[in-house]
Amino acid sequence: MGVGQDGMPGSAGLHLAAGVPLLHPGEQVFAAMLEGWRAQQLARNLAFSTIGRRQAVVRAFAGHADALPWQWAPQMLDEWLGDMRGVKGLARSTVRACASSVSAFCRYATDPAYGWADQCQARFGTHPVQVVHDWNTAVHVQQDEAGPRKRAFTLDELQALFDHADEQAVRVRGGGRKGWLPAFRDAAALKVAYGFGLRRTEAAMLDTADFGPNPHAPEFGEYGVCRVRFGKAMKGSPPKHRSVLAVWEWLPGVLGQWIAEARPLMGSAGESAALWPSERGPRIGSGTLHKRLCEYRDALGLDEGLDFHSLRRSYVTHLIEGGWDPLFVQQQAGHEHASTTAIYTCVSSDFRTRTLRRALDATAAAAMRPGKSR
Repeated sequence: MGVGQDGMPGSAGLHLAAGVPLLHPGEQVFAAMLEGWRAQQLARNLAFSTIGRRQAVVRAFAGHADALPWQWAPQMLDEWLGDMRGVKGLARSTVRACASSVSAFCRYATDPAYGWADQCQARFGTHPVQVVHDWNTAVHVQQDEAGPRKRAFTLDELQALFDHADEQAVRVRGGGRKGWLPAFRDAAALKVAYGFGLRRTEAAMLDTADFGPNPHAPEFGEYGVCRVRFGKAMKGSPPKHRSVLAVWEWLPGVLGQWIAEARPLMGSAGESAALWPSERGPRIGSGTLHKRLCEYRDALGLDEGLDFHSLRRSYVTHLIEGGWDPLFVQQQAGHEHASTTAIYTCVSSDFRTRTLRRALDATAAAAMRPGKSR
């Protein structure tokens, strides 16, 4: 019986001994397949978190279908994905991501190089097949699939958010209650995330050493450059690095006050290099910042479409509205392509009106210049 190439990561021969009887063959073979798939993905340099999420999706599908991989059929996937959309109301991107994970597992399980089809045929009289096809899955046709309610903050909304965040820290401290330091920290973190156009993980993973002077802009002092070390990774690659230049004059004051005055008061600050230490650990999680922003957003009665990522959308939008060069904005945001930056840009109708007015006025002025042929 062929069991694939024993030296290949994920092959059946590495995870099941040929001819050895199993006490619970179905469960044990499925577990061995998942472990082999994990090894194959590790060999491709995929992130541990990505692998874990994919395995969880495959287990969830097996549980919903009440069947093991060599028993799966396309209609089982149809029912599962339909339940996600029609009953649970999950986002399109989530449903497609689940289908993609099952598809990747089936490609692995049916690849002759790994030997699982032979193992299953010998033990169960059947073998895995690909259950994900063009006719039962959605096609990814748009680069941006954020919900229509997702948008940038207006300047007034952003100011209201930051003012409210500051007020919470002052209120808690003035009342003599514990918790003013975390509130102060989160207020500063929200401002810094917007000020450098950061994603959640990028903001949460900052260290105090990730800032430095920009020799071409000495007015920003020690906070002219933010070195992002945990940027969004490409497939199978480590996190991307980039340097973001400070552009708002208020940023050094926010960072300086937090690092020099407030951060040392946190008990865990001395044991951690993290810019945003936690009350109970060396570093806050990215979910903490998102939860805090949503809490403040709801307290202000702002649109539910505004989330932590809206700070990044706002950064790009406000730079473009401020007349900054689009290529500079693209590099600041760390986007590979200008089209991605364009997706993030949510310019206001007022900005578009001003732009149109300037263009029309320039055309009219050129037409009225003396000596212009008519």
